[in-house]
Amino acid sequence: MADRVHPRDSPPESPLPSSHNSGEVGIPTKPPQPASPKPVPPPGTYVVQVPKDQIYRYPPPENSRRYESLTKRKPRRSCCCLCLCYTFSLLLILIIALGITAGVLYLVFRPEAPKYTISNIAIKNFNLTSSSSVSPAFDVTVRAENPNNKIGIYYRKGSSVTVFHSDVNLSNGELPAFYQPTNNVTVFKTPLKGSNVLLGSATRTALRNEQKQGKVPFRVNIKAPVKIKVGAVKTWEITIKVKCDITVDTLMEKSKIVSKDCKHSVRLW
Repeated sequence: MADRVHPRDSPPESPLPSSHNSGEVGIPTKPPQPASPKPVPPPGTYVVQVPKDQIYRYPPPENSRRYESLTKRKPRRSCCCLCLCYTFSLLLILIIALGITAGVLYLVFRPEAPKYTISNIAIKNFNLTSSSSVSPAFDVTVRAENPNNKIGIYYRKGSSVTVFHSDVNLSNGELPAFYQPTNNVTVFKTPLKGSNVLLGSATRTALRNEQKQGKVPFRVNIKAPVKIKVGAVKTWEITIKVKCDITVDTLMEKSKIVSKDCKHSVRLW
């Protein structure tokens, strides 16, 4: 029998493994690889193996409660934000509407502040020769001018007129209640009375020296509640305050005003 010749460059064929049955040809298999040794945990520890698909599937109970609380808060916050936005929008619209209304009323009625001054003052019962208490009386003539063409003024009860000298209250009275029409000047005399006013020695000395110089200063404060009439509409009650610094030449009934300076302000509420 002739020998089998192999190609020169081809590797030699590996021999087929023998089989128990001579008629069957076996398939070559790889030898089994030795298994790598598993790491051994240190003593005193426990290793728990959890499948990957179950690691994040079930959160802890405290996290689930927190998640539920956060999800419940979102609608409340959104509702509060909507309410605040609606409120601010309504306020802004109201302010704009009031501003437009005030501007229209100003252009239509052209309001001007009333003017006040003191045209005359008469002084009685002012005795500086005795050290006892005095009861001075003042007759103050007030001139009120309403320069508006379409606005009337209602002077209501509860007004007050006070005369001071160096922060000492000397006499008190009130204005009459009346209605002042448009483009009107009203002059009225207001009697003021003081009762048992104690004057210190320094105040008496100052009054004597001022009377000798012919310059006795007083402060007249007027506070009057009024209502403004615009067409057929009356406003709420407004307070007018007038402060007049006046200087007279003597403490007599026929005294003359040497100088005067009146300022007024309006309190709307």
